[in-house]
Amino acid sequence: MTTIPTDALSATDALFFAGPDGLDRAVAERLLAEATAGSEDGELFLEYRESESLSLEDGRIRAASFDAMRGFGLRAVLGEAAGYAHAAELSEAALRRAAETVRAVRQGRSGVLDVAPRPTNARLYSDANPLSGMGFEAKTALLAAVDAYARAKDPRVVQVMASLSGEWQAVQILRPDGMRVADLRPLVRFNVTVVVERGGRRESGTFGAGGRFAYGRVVHEAGWKAAVDEALRQALVNLESVPAPAGEMEVVLGPGWPGILLHEAIGHGLEGDFNRKGTSAFAGLMGQRIAAPGVTVVDDGTIPDRRGSLTVDDEGTPSQRTVLIEDGILVGFMQDRQNARLMGARPTGNGRRQSFAHIPMPRMTNTVMLAGPHKPEEIIRSVKRGLYAVNFGGGQVDITSGKFVFSASEAYLIEDGKVGAPVKGATLIGNGPDALTRVTMVGDDLALDPGIGTCGKNGQGVPVGVGQPTLKLSGLTVGGTAVR
Repeated sequence: MTTIPTDALSATDALFFAGPDGLDRAVAERLLAEATAGSEDGELFLEYRESESLSLEDGRIRAASFDAMRGFGLRAVLGEAAGYAHAAELSEAALRRAAETVRAVRQGRSGVLDVAPRPTNARLYSDANPLSGMGFEAKTALLAAVDAYARAKDPRVVQVMASLSGEWQAVQILRPDGMRVADLRPLVRFNVTVVVERGGRRESGTFGAGGRFAYGRVVHEAGWKAAVDEALRQALVNLESVPAPAGEMEVVLGPGWPGILLHEAIGHGLEGDFNRKGTSAFAGLMGQRIAAPGVTVVDDGTIPDRRGSLTVDDEGTPSQRTVLIEDGILVGFMQDRQNARLMGARPTGNGRRQSFAHIPMPRMTNTVMLAGPHKPEEIIRSVKRGLYAVNFGGGQVDITSGKFVFSASEAYLIEDGKVGAPVKGATLIGNGPDALTRVTMVGDDLALDPGIGTCGKNGQGVPVGVGQPTLKLSGLTVGGTAVR
């Protein structure tokens, strides 16, 4: 039997196999082998998770929660079919019932077990549980200090909302070939929203930060004060905003968080399952030019401490840096094990699931467009009249067509090469494949988002990261309320 000698493995053994409430490991491995006999792949996914959330509004703690859960997911895969069963308890009886369920995927067929993921002892983040590193009173005092600081900064501040959330996830993945892989995953996030009012007009600004580390990395005094300052700055900018123009124009996207447009409008279309099924706008285009020269996009789950990073994915495959688009040419997709096998490709460490109650599927980690040669100031100067989108709020995308609509939470007019008045109500409308061909300048100021992204797909949410440099796109449709 192969094991990976890591502290994570020992720690998860104690969580799942020790004590009167633990599973008998030998029994679990035997039932896993029985459930996956004749299958091409499968695993027993064991999970323990602690999570908490505190939120403050108008100077008072409005909500505080703590949750702990433990359970398993059992899967057998044969061809395009997958049998999956899960339970929020670790018991031989529950596992036996799950095994009986997933065996049905074979339906008289039989396959050869796929090769196991390659082992790794790499660690991309701390094993420590962030929830135990900061007491409840300290957390509530922090949120109260955030409220007081924001209100003291400017008399126009009329409302402050702040939240702190964290989790610690311990997983162990057992394969039918005897391989075991474990991971301990911390995750924290801090958010603040500031509402300002002047003359009856109210506007807001929001800033958040987080990652796979302890609370102290984001809520030290300099850090949370900088977050409040940024939220207040955005709110005051919006207070001066004028109606956004509408029409087709040049658009400049700022660095960092605006990469969420890249994630939604392009990233999902480069996930393996959509391309295998032919439902992606990029299906059948491997090796062809799909973007302007100079556009290189990677999905990188190996960046230390980042929100979207994973030491191993939820199938046990080590995370990696996958080049998706290289100098405008489509060169790769993000793959889990099942889709990789069906497409004759290799898994890329992108098999992810929300929890033990969910089946894994190809998902992004940290999706980033790499830097180019141009200075941001040079890009701005090149625009006669257009829109400079610095931050984004919500958006929607259709994977099959690639069509997207995104709302800008902070944007400015560009006139004669200079950043002008802030605008309100700007939306960007287009489709991902077309937008990629309209990139005319790529900045040298690559930045990652501050650690706030959550991606939804098929009812599952997972933490992700995005990033990009300043970009210039020609001829993008801007929706607004002002007559141009």
